[in-house]
Amino acid sequence: MIRNVGVIGAGQMGCGIAHVCALAGYKVHIYDISADRIEAGLATINGNLARQVSSSKLSDEDRKKALALIKGSADLNDLAPMDLVIEAATEDEAVKRKIYGQVCPVLKADAILATNTSSLSITRLAASTDRPERFMGIHFMNPVPVMKLVELVRGIATEEGTFAVAKDFVNTLDKTITVAEDFPAFIVNRILLPMINEAIYTLYEGVGSVDAIDNAMKLGANHPMGPLQLADFIGLDVCLSVMQVLHDGLADSKYRPCPLLVKYVEAGWLGRKSGRGFYDYRGEVPVPTR
Repeated sequence: MIRNVGVIGAGQMGCGIAHVCALAGYKVHIYDISADRIEAGLATINGNLARQVSSSKLSDEDRKKALALIKGSADLNDLAPMDLVIEAATEDEAVKRKIYGQVCPVLKADAILATNTSSLSITRLAASTDRPERFMGIHFMNPVPVMKLVELVRGIATEEGTFAVAKDFVNTLDKTITVAEDFPAFIVNRILLPMINEAIYTLYEGVGSVDAIDNAMKLGANHPMGPLQLADFIGLDVCLSVMQVLHDGLADSKYRPCPLLVKYVEAGWLGRKSGRGFYDYRGEVPVPTR
C-alpha cells in the first residue's frame, strides 16, 4: 500500500506531481540535487495551491494540510522510507539511468520506482534498475494539477501486482487512467507531437504565419490553444526530444523533426521558459517571432 511518495526533480512536472499527491493525503518528499531548486519548487506549489483557493476549487484548510505533507531535500537517503518513487527528471535517458543507479540502493526492496517519461522506452529504463518487475511508467500531463489524464505504461518485465498498485494509486489522485503499450511516445505524444511538428513545417514552408496557423487550429479545429503556442508551453527542447525518440524508435521519415524546430532549439529559443520561442514573451503581450 502506498503511503509515502518520493518525487525526483523539483521542476514543473515534479512539483505538479507532489502537489496532487499531497492533496490526496500522501506524505511527499521531493528530492533534487539543488536546495535552491527545492525551495523554488515549494514556493511554486504554494502559489499554485493559493490560486486554487482564490478560484474556490480548494479550501484554505486543505491548502495548509497539503503543504504540511510536502518536504524536500538534496539528500537522496531521505527517499529510503518511500513506498513509491516517481522520477520526473529531464527527458534524457543517460540522466535518468544515472539517477536510478544512485537511488536504487537507497530504496526499500519492495518500493516501486516509476518514471514520468513522456517518450522513452519503459523496458529499457527498467533494465537499468535493480527492480524491473517493480518499475513502470506513470506519465502525468502538464500542468499536472489541471490535466485529468495519466498514462500508465508497463515494461516487458513489469509485474501485474506493480501495475495494480499504480492503478489504485492514480485513481486516488482524481485522475483518469489510459493504458498505453511501451512504444515510443506512448499515446498522447505519439499523436500530439507529430501534429505540432507538422504545424512547424507549415510555418517553415511559408504556408502560414504563426498567428495564421494558431488561429486556424483554434477556430477551425476547436483546439483550446494553437499548436505553436502549445509547443512554446511544452518547451521546444522537449518537443524536439520527443520527435527524435519517435524518429529513432520507429525509423519512419514522417517523424523527422522540422529543421526550423532544430534551429530554434539551437538558438536557445525554447518557448515560455526561456522568454522566446514561436512567440516573444519578454513584453506584456506575447508577439510572434516569425
